[in-house]
Amino acid sequence: MKDMKTAIIDIGSNTVRLVMYRYSKNEGLREFGNMKKVARLRTYLLPNGEMSEEGIQLLQDLLASFKQILEDYEVTDIKIAATAAVRQATNNAEIVERMQRELGMTLDILTEEEEAYFGFVAVVNSMVTPSAITIDIGGGSTEITLFKNKKLLKTHSFPFGTVSLKQNYVNNTTITEDEKHKLRSFLREQFMSLPWIVDTNLPVIGIGGSARNIGQVHQQQIGYPISDVHHYELTKQNIDTLKLELGGMSFEQLKQLNGLSADRADIIVLALEAFAALMDVVSSKHFQLSKKGLREGLIINRIAGSNSTAFDKYNVFNINARRIAFEYGRSEEEALTLSSLAEQLYREACLLELFHSNEEHLELITRAAKLYAIGEYIELDSASQHTFYLISNQSIPGITQIERIKIALLASYKNKEYFERFIQPFTAWFSKEEQKALRDFGALLKFIYGLNISKRNIVRKITLERMGEEIVAIVTTERNAVAEEYQANRQKKHLERLFKRNLMIKFEVEGRDE
Repeated sequence: MKDMKTAIIDIGSNTVRLVMYRYSKNEGLREFGNMKKVARLRTYLLPNGEMSEEGIQLLQDLLASFKQILEDYEVTDIKIAATAAVRQATNNAEIVERMQRELGMTLDILTEEEEAYFGFVAVVNSMVTPSAITIDIGGGSTEITLFKNKKLLKTHSFPFGTVSLKQNYVNNTTITEDEKHKLRSFLREQFMSLPWIVDTNLPVIGIGGSARNIGQVHQQQIGYPISDVHHYELTKQNIDTLKLELGGMSFEQLKQLNGLSADRADIIVLALEAFAALMDVVSSKHFQLSKKGLREGLIINRIAGSNSTAFDKYNVFNINARRIAFEYGRSEEEALTLSSLAEQLYREACLLELFHSNEEHLELITRAAKLYAIGEYIELDSASQHTFYLISNQSIPGITQIERIKIALLASYKNKEYFERFIQPFTAWFSKEEQKALRDFGALLKFIYGLNISKRNIVRKITLERMGEEIVAIVTTERNAVAEEYQANRQKKHLERLFKRNLMIKFEVEGRDE
């Protein structure tokens, strides 16, 4: 499966969503269309367990409209996954048969275990967290998983979600204190029934629209400097505070709340109650958000079935860095050259005790090297600004948001003035010592980038030697490197500032006698 175009239709209890994807080896997985309709199918389940004709017709009309969109985009590879609302309907076989007969569309009703599994697949292939409890609260069911070292250990699906909780515990548009008390008792009892999550002290990862909305609300409240919720983290205190604040708002106030989708105004407090209750049972202090969920898990599983090397949950960042570099015109060979030279220079500096060896620092430097100056793709003269913007303002699976800003600062480094301008919104994130280290590493990368200024990947090795009070950098190339030599001597001032010594650079052609 080298190149493909595919679509997932996710029939949830609250929303029905169509997402279209492209996949290729170089570009990786890319979403190119995403549309939804709030259907609240869970509300069409009758007392006898059947989904009403009104609900079935609503679903049929939605699928018919999505089918037309898919035909317009010429997407023929389609996976239609139905979750709790259809799964819980006693007439679901009739629903499946009708959609096949009327529309020629095949519905796959996911089991509870499958729904939980695909959420796990999405999380471990997009986040760096090695061990956690996940919660995906939909309209009609709530999936819980436990994974350690990115291996799935346990799954469970509860037959309740935000829509059904609202039906069972809320009489009007907003929940009363008495209703909250009953709801909390119910949620705690349900979560305590899973002994494998009790007091594990692991982070809780929230999947799905309600979790994303909570992250967006919190970011709006604190004036967060970037607009992305993937891998965003809230504390237990943050969750409890939001629960109190939003729980005291009227329905109209919630609809106007910045960051909150109006579609979720009547159910967001219920989701917050569920997240808080789970964190209490888990004894968790950290609530992380995953923008990736069931749909991404389905498409990853679909692609991996034909291409086992397409994803690697233990190497998420490097796969996505390769995709980003390719998108902005950087060959894999160039990215590897820059990364290799950055590692060599760092290790050589550590050997001479110019740096204190730190593997975390080395990993940060080599990661940033792969994306250094990708903003050149947009405009050469303003590459630094574009590089910082491109990296800091897109979700990059496999790293936290703080790590993403660090990489953006290093990869965009031009000089001290630009660095201070870019870091200004994030100064509270880093100590003065961390800021200095980031500036130093950025300067190192600027020098390294000069060693491949012609983009011919001809520099093979760099070593450092101490000669009296000077440092000598010996650059070994496979052939004449006049452009790299000129650029290295222009940029050596950055290393001289770091090393606090004069730097002499010697270029040697591999295998040539001097």
